[in-house]
Amino acid sequence: MPPDDTITSRRKDAHLDLCANEEVAPVENSTLLSDVKLVHCAMPELAVGDVQLSTKWFGKPLKAPLLITGMTGGSERSMQVNRELAQAAQEMGVAFGLGSQRAMAEDPAQAKSFSVRDVAPETVVLGNLGLAQAARLGVDAVRKLTDAVGADALALHLNPGQELTQPEGDRDFRGGYATVEKLAKAYGDRLLVKETGCGLSPEVARRLVDLGVRHLDVSGLGGTSWVRVEQLRADGAQAEIGEQLSGWGIPTAAAVALVRKAVGPNVTLVASGGVRSGVEIAKAIALGADLGGMALPMFKAQQEGGVAGVKKALEVVVGALKQVMVLTGSASAEHLRRKPRVLVGELKDWLAAY
Repeated sequence: MPPDDTITSRRKDAHLDLCANEEVAPVENSTLLSDVKLVHCAMPELAVGDVQLSTKWFGKPLKAPLLITGMTGGSERSMQVNRELAQAAQEMGVAFGLGSQRAMAEDPAQAKSFSVRDVAPETVVLGNLGLAQAARLGVDAVRKLTDAVGADALALHLNPGQELTQPEGDRDFRGGYATVEKLAKAYGDRLLVKETGCGLSPEVARRLVDLGVRHLDVSGLGGTSWVRVEQLRADGAQAEIGEQLSGWGIPTAAAVALVRKAVGPNVTLVASGGVRSGVEIAKAIALGADLGGMALPMFKAQQEGGVAGVKKALEVVVGALKQVMVLTGSASAEHLRRKPRVLVGELKDWLAAY
């Protein structure tokens, strides 16, 4: 049987192939951002230059409230993906997240696939590790991983849906909150807890904040389904179960609105999970998000055009966000959150349930 590091590397490359070539965002899954209607302002009394998109995160300035969320790492192929995405993030002034550093923990030689500081020396870079791996490694070993890549913070990912479908995945999810509490004490304000496409519920978000977490990424249903990705890798009964559950989760729009209501204004909230445009980032901000997170669109842009392709994609996203700000008469994200909006359809039903 191959060593664990080889298994992990092969799995990472398989994930990239599936995301590049298969339908990993089932069409029936929806973020419900289409149920958010922003109100047009025919007299905005704003110049485009008046719109302020810049923000600060983890003590560093960003030109726009956007995170290229963590996707990959742990193989030769993923090294190029990470470096080109990180370089584009640096040049465009947005944040960048590394994929899971599990492969690096298992095989230190894989650290090179997570090494991006030479191409992204100034922007926010997030390390990344799954909750189960963090629990097994312990705080000191986890800190060494983030320090080794010069990360500004750790993104701790929660992915029980993916793990249950993954043939070699975890099956025991006990003790998670105890691990989060230890990491929150160790990292302080440098810890982000994120889901991976199934969304954060208000109950879980509230408990995480009570443990000291100050940054959350809802990563809701509507984009890449990692249950679907693992279903495509599985066979037999596990594949059939994964197919049934590839639409499992809390839609991104519902997760943003419900989590913001649950945790209050003093927690940084990232809206990711099927966010595909600057218009959708604007809708997420209107619901209470501080930043929008995007993965698959940026990966596909990198695959098609390298750094230049990613920069072009980011220009379109940021340009659309800025235009929506003008068309709603909003000079800042705070102004946008105070503007009227209309919520319809299934999103309205989700919010009524709470």
